[in-house]
Amino acid sequence: MAAHALIPKALTPALGKAVRAAARLHGGGTAFPGKVVERLDPGFMARTLAQLPYGVVLVSGTNGKTTTTRIVASVLESLGLHVFTNPTGSNFTRGVVSALLDKVSMGGRLDADIAVLELDEAYAVHFVRRVKPRYTLLLNVMRDQLDRFGEIDNTARLLGKAAAATTGTLVLNREDPRIAALAGLAPRGTAVRYFGLDESLRRFFPTDDSMHCELASDGENRENRGDKEDGAAEAAAGAEAAAGAEAAAGAEAAAGAEAAGGAEAGAGTVGAGTAGANSARATADSAAEQLPADVTLMAVDGNSATFRMDGEQYDATLKLEGVYNLFNAAAAMAVARAVMDDVEEKRLARGMAGRSATIRTIDNRAADNRVADQDAVKQPASTQPAAKQSATKQSAANQPDDAADRRLIEAISAVTPAFGRGETIEVNGVPVELILVKNPMGFRLALTSFPAEGHGTMIVINDQYADGRDMSWLWDVDFTSLRGTGVDMVSGVRATDMALRLAYDGVEARSIDEDIDRAVARFLAGNPTQPKHIYCTYTAMLAVRKRVATFTHVEDAGL
Repeated sequence: MAAHALIPKALTPALGKAVRAAARLHGGGTAFPGKVVERLDPGFMARTLAQLPYGVVLVSGTNGKTTTTRIVASVLESLGLHVFTNPTGSNFTRGVVSALLDKVSMGGRLDADIAVLELDEAYAVHFVRRVKPRYTLLLNVMRDQLDRFGEIDNTARLLGKAAAATTGTLVLNREDPRIAALAGLAPRGTAVRYFGLDESLRRFFPTDDSMHCELASDGENRENRGDKEDGAAEAAAGAEAAAGAEAAAGAEAAAGAEAAGGAEAGAGTVGAGTAGANSARATADSAAEQLPADVTLMAVDGNSATFRMDGEQYDATLKLEGVYNLFNAAAAMAVARAVMDDVEEKRLARGMAGRSATIRTIDNRAADNRVADQDAVKQPASTQPAAKQSATKQSAANQPDDAADRRLIEAISAVTPAFGRGETIEVNGVPVELILVKNPMGFRLALTSFPAEGHGTMIVINDQYADGRDMSWLWDVDFTSLRGTGVDMVSGVRATDMALRLAYDGVEARSIDEDIDRAVARFLAGNPTQPKHIYCTYTAMLAVRKRVATFTHVEDAGL
């Protein structure tokens, strides 16, 4: 506090920009200037964001934050708003402050209409203590970085703090029971909207509970197969050792009975596990059906999708790879619609205010009173008194705004991937796709979205703070889809752990090299004409991207 008292607010932008320039000169991280400014002027972030006429859109959840934030920001820009965002994925409050330092003027002015900000689940709590978001978009809750967050219900509680701080519109994933339940935390006067899936797509997007029921079922299945094999082997050994044919026959019978018993027990247990997964999914589906979605993802085909809004269906082809990004697009459109509804309402209000001012001016001219009265009678709907205009607007709102939604579809179709999130980099004319993975669900969907056939595959796993220290989640990912092709290179701090995990699923890891720089060079040199996939955790992705940049042009992510 003493340091804060010694720093006049007017000097904060200049000081922050100087620290930012020095950090970049020495190759420092993007968040460092924000950390300094947070210490010296804790009110800088709230004071600066308070300038925005349309407030803040907060985006949080386990998976999809960076891509969804990029979609929302891009869509709102294309629809005419000047958007401030934190594009690098630095999603702690100090990352937001650093991004502000890059955009704010020396006088502290932020030239933007609205902010679209990605916030880490835990740091969203810190953010909303200082800044109340006008819009909050909550995507999902999955088991991720349990060394930081603890159990999944704790993550949901953290997101609940953001929901409870929202002043305008709260947008929730109706397919995730823990997220949908946060509607009850919305303050009085805060609207709640949902995005969702058509029933036919729900099996492709399992909830965390249904996924873990499946994993439990798979584990029991393996265990029971092992018990059966062990029992049969023990019985066979006993039969060989037993004296006489009669003893052998008895032992064989015992073995058969034991094996059969094991098989029956296994079948019963597996059935129960499968039933558990189906029950979890059915419960989630039933709850979701009760909630009307503002935007529904109806069908997917590669990177093409059909969305439903206000009863109308719209087709779109996205530049974003991965089936999960089509659902992220539905989420982004839901919050963008809420924002644009408010923008239109404010424009109408401004039009009414302008018209009222004109009428007052005419009223002041006594000679023209009659003209003013006649003019008032002829007002169009947008300039009628508030009560009447509100009724007119409500009637119009019940009709599909086809033109507005088509503009929305055009806007999402033009969005390109965020760095490292399905980003394609050309190396000597060959596409290399960088795919961020950080938890079981994300890795599973990535493997589904990026088929291995015809591609070289590399997996890079680090365990730094931003990745999560606990890598046990790798055992919850099914890697059997890679059996046919194998993995060309495994790298990163946890390369040997990853290779062991692949071995348990019968996937060959042809090369293991913990040194990321060397491993990337070897991977790119091997079969140089073959398209490639690189799956990596967050800090590994930064290292891979930096190394790939020594071979070809890589867009500056502002890191």
